[in-house]
Amino acid sequence: MATVHLRIGDLVWGKLGRYPPWPGKIVSPPKDLKKPRGKKCFFVKFFGTEDHAWIKVEQLKPYHPHKEEMIKINKGKRFQQAVDAVEEFLKKGKGKEQSTDSKGRKAPAKPMKIIEEDDEDPFKGGSSDKPASSMETISKRLKIIEEDTGSTSIQAADSTALNGSITPTDKRIGFLGLGLMGSGVVSNLLKMGHVVTVWNRTAEKCDLFIQEGARLGRTPAEVVSMCDITFSCVSDPKAARDLVLGPSGVLQGIRPGKCYVEMSTIDHETVTELSQVITSRGGRFLEAPVSGSQQVSNEGMLVILAAGDRSVYEDCSSCFQAMGKTSFFLVGEVGNAARMMLILNMVQGSFMATIAEGLTLAQATGQSQQTFLDILCQGQMASSFVDQKCQNILQGNFKPDYYLKHIQKDLRLAISMGDSVNHPTPMAATANEVYKRAKALDQSDNDMSAVYRAYIH
Repeated sequence: MATVHLRIGDLVWGKLGRYPPWPGKIVSPPKDLKKPRGKKCFFVKFFGTEDHAWIKVEQLKPYHPHKEEMIKINKGKRFQQAVDAVEEFLKKGKGKEQSTDSKGRKAPAKPMKIIEEDDEDPFKGGSSDKPASSMETISKRLKIIEEDTGSTSIQAADSTALNGSITPTDKRIGFLGLGLMGSGVVSNLLKMGHVVTVWNRTAEKCDLFIQEGARLGRTPAEVVSMCDITFSCVSDPKAARDLVLGPSGVLQGIRPGKCYVEMSTIDHETVTELSQVITSRGGRFLEAPVSGSQQVSNEGMLVILAAGDRSVYEDCSSCFQAMGKTSFFLVGEVGNAARMMLILNMVQGSFMATIAEGLTLAQATGQSQQTFLDILCQGQMASSFVDQKCQNILQGNFKPDYYLKHIQKDLRLAISMGDSVNHPTPMAATANEVYKRAKALDQSDNDMSAVYRAYIH
């Protein structure tokens, strides 16, 4: 069985989560950073980025033997910049593949970890050596899951998003709205090789993405006219309507066959209205709100809920794989995804308010808030959401990951939806009042966890 020896100082290709193989260097980890338990891995610093992480040995390959292979399968301006950074590093004489001791002598070839070359290769997305069309590749590597409810989900065939081998669609992609969620989505679309044109109400937010290879659209109408599929992700129903119906808006750029994908979390009435005006001009419409946060968006691990034109959903396959870990197509009328998303956010917002209430009650009764969190994280309600939000509260860190004003908006819309079908939502209504109190305390632009401050003022 062939093996490849790796050690500190080696240049490698590393697979990090859903991202494509990226050039990096094995380095010594910081003293205060513990190695993950039970995992054979190295600490890798990636080129062309500030990212560094523990990477499993099976997700690593030596740099030079696989350079041409990786360059062929990976595209994008940032990727090329990373490769250029490696080459510059090598030119400076610091990129030797073998480590040396303090006197410049070659160190003994004692590997820290071993990659078994006979194992399944996580860098390859399929067994065929022949190139396939985008849709053929995607179709082979997707699992289509039909549920009892009739909904369908398209998921990556493994937990690493097809091991980074996403074949980007050849369709031109537009994106409107570069807020907390949209910024992460666009970044991942670019990383996976999509051709993206961006627009944002505050034009300065586009600059970073232009540097990463995106194109700039001067107006929403121009973006839609230039692109085959245009996504939008804005703050609320009014912003969504203004984007489509306002001056130089989306509707002015819609022509027969143009696709518009609404990713904002809004009510089903607004979604239905937007669908009708888009399709009346011959456009194709899909709603696809996303469940997650800024961090989840940056990591490309959003959950996407879609409804509307099924063919648009299929055309968006490579985009959804780049931005999310799972996407669901909800059968039935346009608006079903909006309804489902509001229900999910209603539950999340109510839960966050309850956690804040528990933390403050612990403090009021003389209990340790940290102990409360430690116990909570060992029980059935343990989750990364609970741990992260509570730790941030205890540290007084309310940097927005999901704006408090937006979760309050979602609660308000969910309560209204309940009223429209005469369904009681007393828990959500109570939570909504707590968030309104937090907004009155100037917490709107903080993270949703800042609802905690409504209990201590």
